[in-house]
Amino acid sequence: MRFVLFKSKSSGSRPAIADGDMLRPLEGVASLDALLALEPAARAAAFRRLGEPVRSADAQLLAPLAPCKNVFCVGRNYLAHAEEGARERGEELKLPPVPTLFTKAPTSIAGPDATLHLDAAVSSKYDWEAELAVVIGTRCKNVREEDALGMVFGYTALNDVSARDLQNATTQWFKGKTLDDTCPLGPALVTADEVGDPQNLEVTLRLNGEVKQHASTSSMIFSVARIISYLSQGLTLEPGDIIATGTPEGVGFARTPPEFLKDGDVMEVEITKIGILRSPVAIAAPVGAGR
Repeated sequence: MRFVLFKSKSSGSRPAIADGDMLRPLEGVASLDALLALEPAARAAAFRRLGEPVRSADAQLLAPLAPCKNVFCVGRNYLAHAEEGARERGEELKLPPVPTLFTKAPTSIAGPDATLHLDAAVSSKYDWEAELAVVIGTRCKNVREEDALGMVFGYTALNDVSARDLQNATTQWFKGKTLDDTCPLGPALVTADEVGDPQNLEVTLRLNGEVKQHASTSSMIFSVARIISYLSQGLTLEPGDIIATGTPEGVGFARTPPEFLKDGDVMEVEITKIGILRSPVAIAAPVGAGR
């Protein structure tokens, strides 16, 4: 199934099942986060309580999980991306023995087709990062790798927009990764059974129609199962938690010459079986610029 969060002229935000050109609202739950918090039997019953369908054309899609509890992220999880980063830093590539983890604040989340309002006074080096995002469906801790995919409710697309100058100003990446509107998410939350093997998906990012990133999730250094297992050691994962699994090669800072987002750009993240996450960009000039 494909789940979305939407609003229309006649209602506020509502969760729904996407069925072709129609959205079938879920009655009795206010959000997908609330749906995932239900016990399995109650969750299954909620799938059967559907309201009057709404045409997709008459609805505005929102980030499927907003607000959410946690956005966990994995850095340098594709070999070619790790190589391009090491090359740019003039370092020898050393693969990490365990996943490199950081977080993005829930306030960074933006929805599909929502304009990302970025501030040029804060950063001059906004960059793109197309990623497969995992959504946890079962409260879990100390998960074995062989059991890890059973903890997944579904998958969505995520763009880990990064302010590279802030990211590289310190050994802690958090500030450069978590500005407002730097975590577009969507367009849908697709259940694990529909996606199938998460290590057999194509991830693509287009900037103004030009392909900048394209790779298979089979190129991940750490698989989705390995990431979940490692992250859960000593740390409880909750239903609705989001895990961004890293980005492939082709990011802007590693290009020759480097490329960064400009006002008016449009990014599209496309992932097999999930869809296209479109994000227009608006970058406000610093106060007093041009005077």
